[in-house]
Amino acid sequence: MTSADGRVALLEEKGHALLPALLPFDLLDATARSLDHWLGQAAGSRNLLAQPHCSEIAVQLKTRLVGMGLLDASSVAVQCTLFDKTADRNWLVALHQDTSIPASGAGMPAVLKEGEPYVQPPVDVLRSLLAVRVHLDDCGVDAGPLRVVSGSHRAGRLSDAEAQDLRVEHGETACTAARGDALLMRPLLLHASSRARSPARRRVLHFLFGPARLPHGLVWNHTVAGGQPALQEN
Repeated sequence: MTSADGRVALLEEKGHALLPALLPFDLLDATARSLDHWLGQAAGSRNLLAQPHCSEIAVQLKTRLVGMGLLDASSVAVQCTLFDKTADRNWLVALHQDTSIPASGAGMPAVLKEGEPYVQPPVDVLRSLLAVRVHLDDCGVDAGPLRVVSGSHRAGRLSDAEAQDLRVEHGETACTAARGDALLMRPLLLHASSRARSPARRRVLHFLFGPARLPHGLVWNHTVAGGQPALQEN
């Protein structure tokens, strides 16, 4: 499927879609250099949206995805996280859904992560979000790619037992990608990853997009709409 309607239908049916060669290599290279300088030996950070190259990528992603009919024009970027998997930092991630968002308000219990509040909102909020994983390096089958349970995002918030049952029933798909590719996914999609079997570096910038204004009295910590990042007022 290559039409806009076909891409949207595929994303909604499976909960994930790969967009090849979405971003230029020169932007990826400049971003990678800036993050290496800023983070040093850290394995990553979830508070990168204000970094100039990351906010520029967020703007470019929004422009492209809106043009493809995959993102609403009123959406904003609300988070950018780096995952930097190497031979020395080679982790696995158990099967899960992404159910926390960088927001606060409405008296909802919050957990601090890197000094920022995160809450677990109602399912209707999670269903309104789109994650975009930008690959700064090639990610083949030996590099610990994301494994997803296609269609699981439609089941709502799942218990651990329900998640395992869905994986047994539907199996997993390995989401390999080339440098410059972008993997789109709904946060409620069940996903996991294994340790890499090769020493190659695997860097992924994980962006989260959502509506500019949240229901239930919630407010985003930070946003990028199409220009500079903004601090939200509670």
